[in-house]
Amino acid sequence: MEIPDKIIAMAPSIAQSEAQMEAAYADFAGRYPAYAGTAALDRLRATEYSRLDEFGQVYLDYTGGSLFADSQLEEHLTLLRSGVFGNPHSNNPTSAAMTRHLESTRRSVLSYFNASADEYILFFTPNASGGLKLVGESFPFTPEGRLLLTFDNHNSVNGIREFARAKGAKIDYAPLVAPVLRLDRERLETLLDQADLARENLFAFPAQSNFSGVKHPLELVATAQSKGWRVLLDAAAFVPTNRLDLKAVQPDFVTVSFYKMFGYPTGVGALLIRRSAFQKLERPWFAGGTVNFASVQAQAHVLAPGEAALEDGTLNYLSIPAVEIGLRHLQAIGMDVIGERVRCLTGWMLEKLLAMRHGNGHPMVRIYGPATTEARGGTVTLNLYDPPRTPAGLSPSGGAGRPGRHFAAHRLLLQSRRWRGSRGIDRGRHAGRPHAWSRCESFQLSEVDAEPRP
Repeated sequence: MEIPDKIIAMAPSIAQSEAQMEAAYADFAGRYPAYAGTAALDRLRATEYSRLDEFGQVYLDYTGGSLFADSQLEEHLTLLRSGVFGNPHSNNPTSAAMTRHLESTRRSVLSYFNASADEYILFFTPNASGGLKLVGESFPFTPEGRLLLTFDNHNSVNGIREFARAKGAKIDYAPLVAPVLRLDRERLETLLDQADLARENLFAFPAQSNFSGVKHPLELVATAQSKGWRVLLDAAAFVPTNRLDLKAVQPDFVTVSFYKMFGYPTGVGALLIRRSAFQKLERPWFAGGTVNFASVQAQAHVLAPGEAALEDGTLNYLSIPAVEIGLRHLQAIGMDVIGERVRCLTGWMLEKLLAMRHGNGHPMVRIYGPATTEARGGTVTLNLYDPPRTPAGLSPSGGAGRPGRHFAAHRLLLQSRRWRGSRGIDRGRHAGRPHAWSRCESFQLSEVDAEPRP
């Protein structure tokens, strides 16, 4: 068969491209030698995540949700086929069988986070947002108490302010310092010092910013507690690529979503509460499964003790055992391996983005947050700029990232070195075009799926 002239003509350019790829990879490997120690993830990609190649996909949306391994599904299906499982709220052999799996998973989660059952109670929730809502609606806010949030909290954390506002509590935000978007520690200390020690006060912050990738110092937990605050740690973006040791750091409330850690199951999260803080909560309602007694005539009820008090209705009980399977999967890989992979690839990506220039020499990209891998995760927030240095509007295309959120990141640096109050957030307009930021979400397990590209 005769080879078409066009294909023959393409051969030199293909060879040149492959040579450039090899040179770029050699350069990367030289600057990030620790990457070679994560080779186990390449083997996993070929076995557990082979569908990426099969369907020609590159997946980057790791803050949106992780990818599951094939073996997780297989092990879970085998478990479900191994018995007959019923609603754990019932009282029969199928219910007892399911209850054993639920309690085994509960113990596994506590163990994974090194949390003592004497110190923490674990509640299963639909997701991290569900756990945050439980804290917000049950926390004993008063007009003399305070709620302190950070400017880079997830909106599900920001929503707690509506519960605080309804009860008359004072609400403050701790600002960030541009351009690295780390907390303004001096201002934070001032706000923490304003707590009334005779009242219940709540400080909520992310262990890792869902916006900038900044890892906030976990020692803030003990600092705030020593000044009279209960502390809510939003760990949803942190735990997919980092260890969280609840013996070393002991927030009063911790929220996580398991699908962000290992992809499957969805619809299951966890809220861990210190027992001392749990005693202070005041549930505004009750539901099936959360009460030991409810009277229609007397219009009274008695909440169930322990875990049942906050687990409204029937849990996603057939899916919850898959959490234990997912945790074993992460442990088999090693969180240190995952974290190192993320660090290397994030560092390489930041270098390449910051090196991009237009023909007139102006930078194409501005990074919001740290420009190095020190105390940061794999979430990267950026503006793409036109040659005249105005932000280019972004629209979703081609890749599995999360582009197109409108945010005044550009205006942030134009206006102030500090991100605080209304000065930090703009209406999203500058030079007649919308501001847009795009996140290349963390490289976590799937860079199992990608090698650096030039």
